[in-house]
Amino acid sequence: MIDKNFCMSSYLAFRYVEAEDKDFYEGLHHKNFTPVPPEKKRPVKTAEDIDREMHAFFEAQGKEKLGVMLSGGMDSAIVASYLPKGSDAFTFRFLGGEFQKEELRRAESYADFNHLNLHYVDIDWSVVEQYLSVVMKAKGAPVHSIEPQIYKAALEAKKLGVTKMLVGESADLIFGGMDLLLGKEWKFDEFVKRYTFTDPFAVLEEPVSMNYLFERYRKNGDGIDYLKFMDDVFSIESSSSYYNAFGCAGLAYGDPYAHLVMAEPLDLERVRGGEPKYLVRRLFELRYGKKAPDKVPMPRPVDIYFADWKGPSRKEFKKGLRMEDFTGNQKWQMFCLEQFLNMHE
Repeated sequence: MIDKNFCMSSYLAFRYVEAEDKDFYEGLHHKNFTPVPPEKKRPVKTAEDIDREMHAFFEAQGKEKLGVMLSGGMDSAIVASYLPKGSDAFTFRFLGGEFQKEELRRAESYADFNHLNLHYVDIDWSVVEQYLSVVMKAKGAPVHSIEPQIYKAALEAKKLGVTKMLVGESADLIFGGMDLLLGKEWKFDEFVKRYTFTDPFAVLEEPVSMNYLFERYRKNGDGIDYLKFMDDVFSIESSSSYYNAFGCAGLAYGDPYAHLVMAEPLDLERVRGGEPKYLVRRLFELRYGKKAPDKVPMPRPVDIYFADWKGPSRKEFKKGLRMEDFTGNQKWQMFCLEQFLNMHE
């Protein structure tokens, strides 16, 4: 079914088109990636359990030449620690190295500790200009702001003979790393407001309500099963970005954490008490012999890119939008959506 207004609203709200049966245009079907099904996940109770399963994952890779996307955070650092010596690691370096210098230093230290060959993937606005249309065309939809840069990293890895790239993306979702979302018991309406990335009603001339998706998780009147919501919704949005970008380059990708599930319910008191991803933190200490660093999200300087952007001009968007009212990530979504529409009309 063609429903452009629905697709625009879904992308703005969730960063992907949630309904499989709805598309922007005739003959252009959007692609979502469903992570590892629950019945195939391995339960883990301790850091030692995760360690065992990590070894099993790497042993199962056979003759794949593996690479790793290495940031300054503990999730990818742990994945890197299981790679054979001499493997290739790839770290984003933005704006000539002037953006998030501390993360670069951490990545360098992890690569050195594990005897990996570290390759910088230099990113600036020209990467968006060069690769955005490629990843949007493959996905059949607008994309996350990380996808052009991931695609560039995949191309560089492929030149070095890497056949499969590894990431640590799923650790946050599976092991309680999203502490800002896990920090309280949410009321239904406040979670809808908190999770919606960009409100379609604030941006579009003909918005479509996305509340139907949240309603699936409503409980006890004004409550919401936000943990199940994130397991179902965020996991698809997040994994699809990597799947699409790596797939565009003809490169396989894997996330060892995605094959795991906690054998016991997440201890929300520990997470809310300042110990997010407590099992992963313990594994980092076992692998590196020191305390785990604070969370470091994948960098993307969208605030810098869009500091002077005047906003979208297409008829689908409201006139007179005040760009100062929106974050860099929200500006990216509006920009990307407009570019996608321009590609097809």
